[in-house]
Amino acid sequence: MESFGLKASLILVAILIFADCLNVEGQICRPSGTIRGKKPPPGECNQDNDSDCCKEGQLYTKYKCSPPVSSHTKAFLTLNGFEKDEDGGAPSECDNHYHSDDTPVVALSTGWYNKGSRCFNNITITANGRSVVAMVVDECDSTMGCDSVHDYQPPCRNNIVDASRAVWKALGVPHGQWGGLDITWTDA
Repeated sequence: MESFGLKASLILVAILIFADCLNVEGQICRPSGTIRGKKPPPGECNQDNDSDCCKEGQLYTKYKCSPPVSSHTKAFLTLNGFEKDEDGGAPSECDNHYHSDDTPVVALSTGWYNKGSRCFNNITITANGRSVVAMVVDECDSTMGCDSVHDYQPPCRNNIVDASRAVWKALGVPHGQWGGLDITWTDA
């Protein structure tokens, strides 16, 4: 009986160590590959909001994942146009519609977008001593890019919250500083 108790204890310890390793491994987000940049046809890459265009031959990192979401998830806020003919490209993934830039809406990196599971959910973005609630309406694709569907822009990094002008205004960021900002966010 004593031998059985020792074996059971050892098995339990092994299971706990294995589970802990899985938990740590699940929190690491590694690149899933690269995309080789193609030169966009003339006039095909909208550079509004300081958007980058793919460069011929340059390798761009792809991700299928994003860092784990917490009560203060660190991210990088970028500026995106959600209206027709802006740098956001196609209509939003969640509803196949365009959205007013005067409405607080965001696109999340592929991992956080999570196959649309956050569509129409609100997130709280905090930066610059302020917070704003914004609705998720789109994916900032971390797995694809450098093609017409993605306006010849590179894949998004895995930690992007791509926000409308309304979000930047609500955070009180001076207009001349719009474009890139370290933030935290959480599901609202």
